[in-house]
Amino acid sequence: MKKILIPTDFSKNAEYALKVAAQIAKKNNGEIILLHMLELPSQGSDAIGSGSDIPEIMFFKNAAINKLEELMDSDFLDGIKVSEIIQFEMAFDGILKISQKNDVDLIVMGSHGASGYKEMFIGSNAEKVVRNSEVPVLIIKQKEDNFQVNDFVFASDFSDEIKAPFSKVVNFANKFDATLHLVTVNTPNDFKSTGVAQETMDNFLKGFNVKKVVTHIYNESNVEKGILNFANSINADLIGMSTHGRKGLSHFFNGSISEDLVNHAKRPVVTFKI
Repeated sequence: MKKILIPTDFSKNAEYALKVAAQIAKKNNGEIILLHMLELPSQGSDAIGSGSDIPEIMFFKNAAINKLEELMDSDFLDGIKVSEIIQFEMAFDGILKISQKNDVDLIVMGSHGASGYKEMFIGSNAEKVVRNSEVPVLIIKQKEDNFQVNDFVFASDFSDEIKAPFSKVVNFANKFDATLHLVTVNTPNDFKSTGVAQETMDNFLKGFNVKKVVTHIYNESNVEKGILNFANSINADLIGMSTHGRKGLSHFFNGSISEDLVNHAKRPVVTFKI
């Protein structure tokens, strides 16, 4: 976690994310890239940069520069290398491109979440980044003055396809010296006996060097509710999930537990793409 990308819209939630990123950067001798996306309305392919729009573009750009400079002067960023980027692009597209271009290790985003009609048809920028990012994405919903990860919940079916992203989960947990709680959520539609579920998790762990790990089997009516209720039961500091990055109709009809958690969980959520 040497290079951390923080998209900001200058909201309180974005500030919460930046403060968490600063704490992570200080612990890991890392640097922060502060990104603001200017989503200016366009009426044609040549709208951005046309003569009539230049004054408006410069106004918004200069305002963003001033706000970024104010942020960079914040006391909580003292001693951290911070760079700033302003990009003219749709937020989630620009976040992914900047992430790849700068070879970042972690994206930290603030989110209000989304629900109902908005969640189904629009979704939040955080949800879209989670769906598509190749690097881990940490979502912060509320103020975290002292961000520590002592108890880290990771829920999964522990199939072979999870092994690649799980190496990043292990690295994340070990960096924070956290206890990693592996959870199999049993539901009526996908029930495994205790013996089978435990054997699956034990076999899955072979070959991974996890400093502190505990396994759990939790019964609930659906997976999302099981993860949230289990995390509440141990007062977890962080919930981790892997995501398939579904798109189009597949995403619309099947959804994604990771994206639902990003929208609904109040605790921090970190996702790792399969």
